[in-house]
Amino acid sequence: MKRTSSSAFSNVSGIFAIVLMGFPVYWMVTTSFKPKGDILSTNPTIIPKSFSFSNYVEAVTKEGFTRALLNSVIVVFFTVVISLFVALFASIAVARMKFKGKRIYVASILLVQMLPLAALLIPLYLLLSRLNLTDKLAGVIFTYIAFVLPFVIWTLRGFLVNIPAELEEAALVDGCTKPQAYRRVLFPLMAPGLVATAIFAFIQAWNEFLLAYILLSSQDKATMPIWLAGFTNRFGTDWGPLMAASTLTAIPVVIFFSLIQNKIATGVTAGAVKG
Repeated sequence: MKRTSSSAFSNVSGIFAIVLMGFPVYWMVTTSFKPKGDILSTNPTIIPKSFSFSNYVEAVTKEGFTRALLNSVIVVFFTVVISLFVALFASIAVARMKFKGKRIYVASILLVQMLPLAALLIPLYLLLSRLNLTDKLAGVIFTYIAFVLPFVIWTLRGFLVNIPAELEEAALVDGCTKPQAYRRVLFPLMAPGLVATAIFAFIQAWNEFLLAYILLSSQDKATMPIWLAGFTNRFGTDWGPLMAASTLTAIPVVIFFSLIQNKIATGVTAGAVKG
């Protein structure tokens, strides 16, 4: 009886959590299909009375959509690829090798993640200004990498410590060199961890607004989050097109997540157990 009650409570809690987290997404999507009159109605309805694609047409035809989408893709691609490449070797060094100052290095990774972003905005802007990297996508990419990289290294390091070192040693005994042992044995086993880390890095870079807003001033350099802010002006917020544009912005994340969701659970679990 106790087990049944506990199971029922867990199920109810799970359903409540899903509804709580899913309702804002549902409201965004349904609002994107509502005519403007229904959106501004004083008696909103959970289920739209009628559906219209005019908000999507207005969002897609809004100035800067294609350019902002391309800018976001460029920024996210280089941020994720460079972060994973650097973090792969850094995590191997932390998890497998012994060197002086290792504990300090690991502690510094955690310390960087604890620093509040707002406290670093002015120093970052001044630094990038001196390097002539403000209002440039390269400056945003380097900044994103600086913030994403510690998280990626820590996550991959947690995954690596769960892979027995004996597997690499066996490959060395069989005649492999160290790089060959990593390439043939370690890297394939790290695939779930790399995938899980990639999706979180992707989400962080794709949705980031504050840094891009501070560092970029030209309209042709705007990323998707900055472009979305353009739907709010001194006259108010154009809710229909904004919800449609927000839905379109969320689609790449949903697609990416759906394609690799099987590997995410494995990677996160393995990377969080030990370390």
